[in-house]
Amino acid sequence: MRILTIVGARPQFIKAAMVSREIQARNRDGETSRIDEVIIHTGQHYDSNMSDVFFKELGIPEPAANLQAGTGTHGEMTGLMLVGLEREMLHREPDLVLVYGDTNSTLAGALAAAKLHIPVAHVEAGLRSFNKRMPEEVNRILTDHLAAQLFCPTQTSIANLAREGITEQVHRVGDVMYDAALLFGKLAVSTSGILDRLGLVRKPFALATVHRSENTDDPARLSEILAGLQALDLTVVLPVHPRTKSRLPPGLLAGGSSNLLLTDPLSYLDMVMLEKHASVILTDSGGVQKEAYFHGVPCITLRDETEWVETIEAGWNQLAGADRHRIPACMARTGKGQPIPDYGDGHSASLIVSLVSAPAAMESGR
Repeated sequence: MRILTIVGARPQFIKAAMVSREIQARNRDGETSRIDEVIIHTGQHYDSNMSDVFFKELGIPEPAANLQAGTGTHGEMTGLMLVGLEREMLHREPDLVLVYGDTNSTLAGALAAAKLHIPVAHVEAGLRSFNKRMPEEVNRILTDHLAAQLFCPTQTSIANLAREGITEQVHRVGDVMYDAALLFGKLAVSTSGILDRLGLVRKPFALATVHRSENTDDPARLSEILAGLQALDLTVVLPVHPRTKSRLPPGLLAGGSSNLLLTDPLSYLDMVMLEKHASVILTDSGGVQKEAYFHGVPCITLRDETEWVETIEAGWNQLAGADRHRIPACMARTGKGQPIPDYGDGHSASLIVSLVSAPAAMESGR
């Protein structure tokens, strides 16, 4: 069986790493028919710190091709990806295309495969923020309606699909990001020196990430978020995404804030180390919200809604939006919540590989 895996952004590298490692382990054991996996990188994240280093750290094969489709508008990027992915699929003739998450790469991979009548499997299916102004929401809805197999992390995501009439080949597998948190959390402790490099050993700090277009492309929202972070009474480490860097005030980039510690994008293991030791995490990333929970750290989400509603319901996460007053107010209410059993037991990747290997995975689906 040949699987074509489509990745393009950091969270997808992490999820794909866990599934790829499981595929490699099964191939070595020889207990089942061999799975030949080919990884295609769309180039959506084009900075070397955002991309190349991840493949080395995560121990997964280098991509067979990089489409370098990481610049332009959403339409331009998706169009370039479609052209490149269709060409790769025609050349490599996969039995199944595997996509992750909710990026332009996800949608382009699913759409190119569906047009060629190649079954699509979607990891993290069924998530909904119910905000169609978010490009990610549009991507995930369309991908789910194109997919032949849908791998859902939670019961809520299964219910979301059922409301849209999608009930066949829907599987609750837990969260593959929890697999990664267990594995790479231990590795980060033994290999990362980021706390020493930033002078944070035995020093309380917050970790913040801001990258979604709804925040970075709106000067008023970005200004509110930065003001809220600056109002916190502790050091805030802010790894700067390339999209965010181009929109930050020049004075801030020059070190014009007493409590913001800006860094270049960090490797995954360095990020994990910071997540594990932060007093609180503030983010507009879906994946980082969950990683905060996995590492037992309270989270404040810099959005008006979240697709990971379990983190809110269990008391680990709060919605602050882009509001300079709500951010410190949420900070004053942070605390640890209750366990979230929905996210699984750390064996999601194994279940996914078993399901894509089954005969039903070869059916064309919708």
